[in-house]
Amino acid sequence: MSDGQTPQNPQHPRPADDNPYQRASSGWTGPDSHPTQPVPPTYPGLPLQQPTHAPPRERKGRGRTGLAAAVVATSLLVGGGAGIGGAAWWDATQDGSGGTSQASPVSTSQVSSQSQAPAADGSVESVAQKVLPSVVKIDVTTAEGGASGSGIILTADGTILTNNHVVEGAEAGSLTVSFDDGTSAKAQVLGTDPLTDTAVIKAEGVSDLTPATIGKSANLGVGESVVAIGSPFGLDATVTSGIVSALDRPVNVGSDDQGNSTTYPAIQTDAAINPGNSGGPLVDLTGAVIGINSSIRTAASQSPYGGGQSESGSIGLGFAIPIDEVMPIVDQMASGETPTHARLGIQVGDAQTGDAAGAVVREVTSGSTAEKAGLGSGSVITKVDDHRITGADSLVATIRSYRPGDSVSVTWTSGGEEQTATLVLDSDATQG
Repeated sequence: MSDGQTPQNPQHPRPADDNPYQRASSGWTGPDSHPTQPVPPTYPGLPLQQPTHAPPRERKGRGRTGLAAAVVATSLLVGGGAGIGGAAWWDATQDGSGGTSQASPVSTSQVSSQSQAPAADGSVESVAQKVLPSVVKIDVTTAEGGASGSGIILTADGTILTNNHVVEGAEAGSLTVSFDDGTSAKAQVLGTDPLTDTAVIKAEGVSDLTPATIGKSANLGVGESVVAIGSPFGLDATVTSGIVSALDRPVNVGSDDQGNSTTYPAIQTDAAINPGNSGGPLVDLTGAVIGINSSIRTAASQSPYGGGQSESGSIGLGFAIPIDEVMPIVDQMASGETPTHARLGIQVGDAQTGDAAGAVVREVTSGSTAEKAGLGSGSVITKVDDHRITGADSLVATIRSYRPGDSVSVTWTSGGEEQTATLVLDSDATQG
């Protein structure tokens, strides 16, 4: 059974493998897996340095018990780096005639030690210093193996926001949260919401954590600078920066067990987001959380082994769930309540050739707010309030940004005539 805004187009179904959006969960081998000990790839013509395990960093604890977070080992390609470094050294030691040049002596008075200056307000450095203590790495054990993602600390006693797909399928007692100071703790799931791809977990036996500052995604503008923080490929405390590339971008990353689509009006950014960033924060330059990093657009690439496709990393197309849209649902999950969502009471698909651009109504639920407003099968919804509707995903994402009981103005065409009506959105809590 699907909810009222599920995009259903039996004439043009979307094969699961054709979805260009990949959830930014962790994994060396796929979108939702991250082996604890990855097998390093080999690339023709490039020597490969085998992974090494660095000792854990010593950090001052917060009075919590737990194991120090292990530093995740990764394989490094050294061919290109060695070539660049070798060329730089060659240029520095060769004169124009091919002979070795003598370095000029430098007096000690010319050498000064460089001390770290205080981070300027509004700089990426200052944002990192403020936000890193509020970001965690989440390790999960599922029936398929190990996975990892990121999370945002909401309360001092361990309430943490992340993506549903980060903790989905987690076995009992398998969640481990690693903090910025190197300590770790077990965690349990308080609530999940597949429709918004969010989840709330609670770390056990912790206190005095640093909660993140929650901002307003509604205040964002295209071109505004943002910073993403998380654990891409298991590399904790990774900071990347970029800009807001677009707003209200409809992103469909799949569906729940009932066929309801997981679609949200995403913040698009060119800040590097990779598998493992899922659940981590996208913040503005005040350090306030304005989004949850959740998915990436991938570009298929030919496998170096020959045949088939290989998973690609960031291509500058990352997507975050706007924080404004999900905080009411987060509050419900943190309180142990079942999340609720706004619905029109219809099933829709994309407009066909010859139709007006918009979402075509396929079916109307009896007694729904859509039926009461006069929407019928074949109607094409083109606008909700000031939001232009370009297709099924666009409508679903827009309705998901509202709450049950909100009043919205809906514009549609039927029989060549345009109509507009004000509707009070239903709740999926009352669906049969």
